[in-house]
Amino acid sequence: MTKTSADPSHGWASKLTISIVRSQPLAALLLLAAAIRLPLAFWPNVLHPDEIFQYLEPAWRMLGHDGVVSWEWRYGMRGWLLPSLMAGPVGLGDWIAPGGGGAFVVPRVVAALVSLSIVASAWSFGARISQTHAVVAAFVAAIWFEFVSFAPHTLSEPLATAIILPAALLLTQVSLSQRHLAIAGALLALAFVFRFQYAPAITVLVLGVCWSHWRNLIPLAIGGFFALVFGAVADAVHGVMPFAWLIANVQQNLLHDRAAEFGVTPAITYLYSFWMMWSVAIVPLSFAIWQGWRHAPLLLAMAVTNIVFHSLIGHKEYRFIFLSVVLLIIIAALGSADWVQWLRAKRGWRWALPVVALGWTLLSGTLAATGTMPDNWMRGTGAAYLAAELHSDPALCGLALYDTPFHLLPGRNRLVGGSALYAFDPADPAAGGDLAAAARKAAPAFNRILSRADQASNLPAGFSQRDCAGVGGADTCIFARSGGCDAAAAAPFILNDVLVRIDR
Repeated sequence: MTKTSADPSHGWASKLTISIVRSQPLAALLLLAAAIRLPLAFWPNVLHPDEIFQYLEPAWRMLGHDGVVSWEWRYGMRGWLLPSLMAGPVGLGDWIAPGGGGAFVVPRVVAALVSLSIVASAWSFGARISQTHAVVAAFVAAIWFEFVSFAPHTLSEPLATAIILPAALLLTQVSLSQRHLAIAGALLALAFVFRFQYAPAITVLVLGVCWSHWRNLIPLAIGGFFALVFGAVADAVHGVMPFAWLIANVQQNLLHDRAAEFGVTPAITYLYSFWMMWSVAIVPLSFAIWQGWRHAPLLLAMAVTNIVFHSLIGHKEYRFIFLSVVLLIIIAALGSADWVQWLRAKRGWRWALPVVALGWTLLSGTLAATGTMPDNWMRGTGAAYLAAELHSDPALCGLALYDTPFHLLPGRNRLVGGSALYAFDPADPAAGGDLAAAARKAAPAFNRILSRADQASNLPAGFSQRDCAGVGGADTCIFARSGGCDAAAAAPFILNDVLVRIDR
């Protein structure tokens, strides 16, 4: 026996080498996921106006610029932590590529990179069962169309999900350390600040872990406390009472039914949403979930709780249950890995893994190209095209939105930069019931108008149609006149003042 064989350093090096070799598939899958997601950060689709006006626009204002202030911010319904975290990427993007594009792209790149935690978490959940489960779960998380679609978008749902998954991974270990409990508590508290509506699912996770070990709540609470302090400081720095936004949000949406103004649907809506997104693929996915839930029963409980809770809320959007979608697909991936092992053991089918991986790829690719997804990939791109045209227009000195909802547009910076921005809305009492007359009177203040093509006859004289694109399902065009701008002519119609009057 040689001395080297008993050398502790030799054993440590061997273990490290084995660990690196075994982790190479994960590294490859993370690279695959990044290669799919990062290009989409440069694709200017917008899944929901919130990603602009609730997060990027406030971050832009934090850096000392003018921005659109939506009604949620006027009512104090949003916390400052998430916009504060985005202010760095927004500022970096504007430094790299001034003019609006960089401030939009860099935060999306960061969001896409953060989403890789879902892939890594899926791998780790699978690795507890077998190498095959790890590979399948991470591969599915890397290529599944819904994960990819949401990855670059600066929305609270995918960002909260990306930190809940690692927390769930830490809390479902066989052996829990105080440090891991504290880290998990901090992650869950951070996710709560990002998306407090995920609290029921978070509660199920915590209770599922701690119901027989109540002392685990102490380090969990300590970690969560520090994360909440972080959120409180972000609010206080902006001169608002910490977490007053939470009270305001509940007050406006539950007591005053503000969310109901955007539509109310039945409790079974999310079941219908799954059918709309997954179509007939819901059948094999359901079988896979049934097969895989025993590997992660707590994840299934979280997914179901989240769906049930959001089903009780009148206003429903598919993005609200993104956490459930991620958990269900990971469970389905674990179930499909069981089938791989069964085929290998019973049939001796060594090609089982590539075939299952190909099946997931074809399924994801087909669903990404059909149903509602083509519209999702293109949503907001027409507005982005018009915004790029306006932003690069050296003669632009003032822009008016004529009966064009601001929330369909990509934010003030990308739209007009430092130029004046006005709005003429039919609901605005300052228009006096005659929108066309109000626009004609204020016309000296702007030399560009953004309006639907069918409104051309109502626009002030001297404006001619230029480029058009689809915005919100309608052809929207830039109308231009020559000459400069006299800002005083349209002072009552500054966009933010109009939004106050129409309560939007």
